[in-house]
Amino acid sequence: MQLFFEEDGSFKAGTILKQEGNAYQVELPSGKRTKVKGGHVFFSFESPGAAALIESAQKSAAELDPGFLWEVAPEEEFGYEDLAADYFTTPNAVEKAAMMFALHGNPVYFYRKGRGRYRKAPEDILKRALEAVEKKRRLEERRAEMARMMVAGELPEEIARAPFALLLHPDKNAIDWKALNDAAAETRQTPLRLLMKLGAIKSPYEWHVRSFYEENFPRGSGFPAALPLPAGEDCQYSLAQVHAFSIDDSSTTEIDDASSVTFLDETRARIGIHIAAPGLLMPRDCEVDRVARSRMSTVYAPGLKTTMLPETWVGAASLDAGRPGPCVSLYVTVDRETLGILSTETRVERIALEANLRHDRFGIDITEENIMDDALQIPYRDEIRFLWRFAKARQAEREQVRGRPEVKGRIDWFFELEGEGEQAKVHLKGRARGEPIDLLIAELMIFANSTWGLWLEEHGTAGIYRSQRMGRVRMSTSPGPHDGLGVPRYAWSTSPLRRYVDLVNQRQILATALGVQPPYQRNDSDFFAIVSQFEATYDTYLEFQRKMERYWSLRWIEQEGLRETRATVVKEDLVRIEGLPLMQRIPGLPQMERGQKIVLSILGCDYIELFLETRLKEVLHETEILAESDIIEEEESQGEPVDAAASPEQGEIGGNAPEQSAPAD
Repeated sequence: MQLFFEEDGSFKAGTILKQEGNAYQVELPSGKRTKVKGGHVFFSFESPGAAALIESAQKSAAELDPGFLWEVAPEEEFGYEDLAADYFTTPNAVEKAAMMFALHGNPVYFYRKGRGRYRKAPEDILKRALEAVEKKRRLEERRAEMARMMVAGELPEEIARAPFALLLHPDKNAIDWKALNDAAAETRQTPLRLLMKLGAIKSPYEWHVRSFYEENFPRGSGFPAALPLPAGEDCQYSLAQVHAFSIDDSSTTEIDDASSVTFLDETRARIGIHIAAPGLLMPRDCEVDRVARSRMSTVYAPGLKTTMLPETWVGAASLDAGRPGPCVSLYVTVDRETLGILSTETRVERIALEANLRHDRFGIDITEENIMDDALQIPYRDEIRFLWRFAKARQAEREQVRGRPEVKGRIDWFFELEGEGEQAKVHLKGRARGEPIDLLIAELMIFANSTWGLWLEEHGTAGIYRSQRMGRVRMSTSPGPHDGLGVPRYAWSTSPLRRYVDLVNQRQILATALGVQPPYQRNDSDFFAIVSQFEATYDTYLEFQRKMERYWSLRWIEQEGLRETRATVVKEDLVRIEGLPLMQRIPGLPQMERGQKIVLSILGCDYIELFLETRLKEVLHETEILAESDIIEEEESQGEPVDAAASPEQGEIGGNAPEQSAPAD
């Protein structure tokens, strides 16, 4: 004797081995034995065999029309045997099992009300359910069709419509994503590579750039047309009586810092560090401020720049020569002989720069030797020479606190692009760390950020600080030392046209200097939110800059037709490619000491993964001494975007960097 029963939600059949009261020991066609309670048994039968019954019943159930069964089924609740008797007259075991499979397999038509008991769906509900089933069927057919098209090399319209949204924000229940996933799996490639092969995404460059902007600027990188224009010049602040000038690269458009030197007498000089003051033009929570906060920083990458502020507002605050503009100035009175600091003073004022110097147009090498020999033939040479001496003195003080000298001589590489977009010709350029002009500006900015950080703390004014302990850079509202820079406090304040944190700190500095209530208090929840939002956003921008530097590094390698390259082992399998802003891991690289020089054969460039395919060719008998700071900087990228002029520890470069690079720490 055999039983037809239910187990774990499935219908099964098997041979009775033993019966104990209301329970059975049953052997399934697979040979497995199971215990079946009597309440789970539907009926017993002698023939056909258990396996044959299941096979025949399922085949017969597939031939039963659920629509017809629904029409002939009673309105009230019924049992499967009742409907089988109406349909087959005298149903056998196979027919009873077939009816069970048919009722149970069509939940749209029949609702299960108990074991073997059903009720047909109401007509209106059935109609809507059938429409949904038909819609799903058509979608599944379209899904299969789209997958077939993509495998065959055709691009479906649904996929071509929004490929970036499909990859960046996929609805994994949608048929376009399922079809793409199916086709990618069948062709054994990622969805991104498949879309690129099909032409939905034109190139790796388009993917890297557009994916960043669509993710971070979903409404576009432009500014709202309805933003108000800056108000006219406010003359309530006195005009600084100094001979001020800025020093920048020719490509810099946001002039946010300038300098001046006034020789007071034979023993004293007063240095002025002048910072553009957009904080005077846009109060907290104004419409333009909300836009700046949503961006948090200017975005930099080779050949690309998206500003934090609209061009009109940048122009209103930028320290352009000949036009008085608002600024906050830090005046430092210095002993001309010892270069010791006698006093500092913060003023809110207007300033009219005499010149915007472009150091790349000087036509002379600004070397230490030329400065020391007083051989410079450039504008403001006496002032620049004095500022350089001041910078060297401040650097020496910081190095004493740090316990180690700054990294000097190493080349920081950057790109200049000739042409637009991915077809641009790549020009690789480098600048040695510690170049006099770079050192001068870096040290002035470090000094200003450090001085104002301490000044805010002394006045009990809330500020946003950057601190570093044990190699970890941290941004918070709590003051702390910055070991990497060798300063007791450090608060970004000198790039208010490019970084929102600097703008916030500038507002605090302005309020304190003017003796009014600061916009932000220590317990202001918005203040803490800015710190968190800035760190996340800035890290994202930094990663984009690095990604694009990797892209253009690979492009330059291909452009120059390189077949091999030298590299330096930083740690384990992490290497720095010589002569490029490119680091990567080399899988399978043998264990080597830090600083070991090697030669790599170049096998190819993966522009999607931004990976240089290499093979170890030779281990050279050369090593480079890598300081611990190099390891931290390169392996963990703890600093800010590496400016072409300085390392993250060397300091903020202000406007001195090429526009493709962001200010460093």
